[in-house]
Amino acid sequence: MSTGSVRISVDTLQSFMVDVFTGVGVPPDDARITAEILITSDLFGIESHGVGRLKMYYDRIKAGVQMPVTELEVVKDTPTTAVIDGHMGMGQVIGYRAMRMAIDKARQYGMGSVAVRNSSHFGIDGYYPLMATREGMVGMSFTNARPSIAPTFSVQPMLGTNPIAFGAPTDEPFPFLFDAATSITQRGKIEVLDRAEKPTPAGWVIGADGKAATDSKQILQDLTQGRAALLPLGGLGEAMGGHKGYGLATMVEIFSGAFQGGAYLEQLTDVDAEGRRQPLRLGHFFMAIDVEHFIPLDEFKRITGDIMRQLRAARKAPGQERIYTAGEKEYYNAQRIRREGVEANPNLQKALKAMQQELGLSQYQLGF
Repeated sequence: MSTGSVRISVDTLQSFMVDVFTGVGVPPDDARITAEILITSDLFGIESHGVGRLKMYYDRIKAGVQMPVTELEVVKDTPTTAVIDGHMGMGQVIGYRAMRMAIDKARQYGMGSVAVRNSSHFGIDGYYPLMATREGMVGMSFTNARPSIAPTFSVQPMLGTNPIAFGAPTDEPFPFLFDAATSITQRGKIEVLDRAEKPTPAGWVIGADGKAATDSKQILQDLTQGRAALLPLGGLGEAMGGHKGYGLATMVEIFSGAFQGGAYLEQLTDVDAEGRRQPLRLGHFFMAIDVEHFIPLDEFKRITGDIMRQLRAARKAPGQERIYTAGEKEYYNAQRIRREGVEANPNLQKALKAMQQELGLSQYQLGF
């Protein structure tokens, strides 16, 4: 644990987040959904999308650029598809309800897909496929984001970190769960480094001059102003496959912007031309596939479980103790975090304390 950090119990932190959200006008059920998705990120060890984001949502709601009450509108509905307008509500609530709709359609027709426009940041992408795997389905989720990735051979941030999330049930205690940005890293990880006062590794970000940028605080400012950009998976140029990450990010942009007639690329900014804050207008795309429409679920789980076990049994590289499959580390990490609590560094403590005092939540003993 880093110097000055404290551990906060999962239950305490989750209840605190619910009360923070209700304190700024989020309905109780929606507050519980949002807090559940945030704490899942912390349990998985994804610090960039957990309680560390709470102050961001709090500030956006107070600034009037994110609506605390989510007014979901079904723009188009068919037996297997739907288009939803989130009207700048809570991204987690929009995502949860949209994925629930996709699952319900898949249960009846085998597949369900829901496209969303005018949403906000919805937390970890991987939460939504998990909703499907719990019901014996395969789930997929995509979202665009404010510009941060430069196209290959460019220095201009155009694409968001645009994650891809895919989940499949297995016969193991945990599903296969792949959740990754299409950039080498994501803005949230740089925010974590900034809070910890650490530099950003060279090779993650380039400046407008095309050179590596490592000052985390400066990078966050420059990303907002278009003077720095994240590199796509594979890195700079084509030699290590940077064009592949660029192509995947563009694929996610199409899923997240074209199917619902929503905003895309440079339209996805939370600051207008005069520097005033504005809604993000993000787009998402969710898909659920009911395994039973193809093959008995137990047989599917056996096959996917065998794939995981055979991969982990592959010959190891020298010096390596074990091989992991996607979703495994998150499963074991969640067990540890439930025992030990969520780590809060001094900067996060300061943010939590500010919200606690502003909302009068003195009943919480957060340990600092």
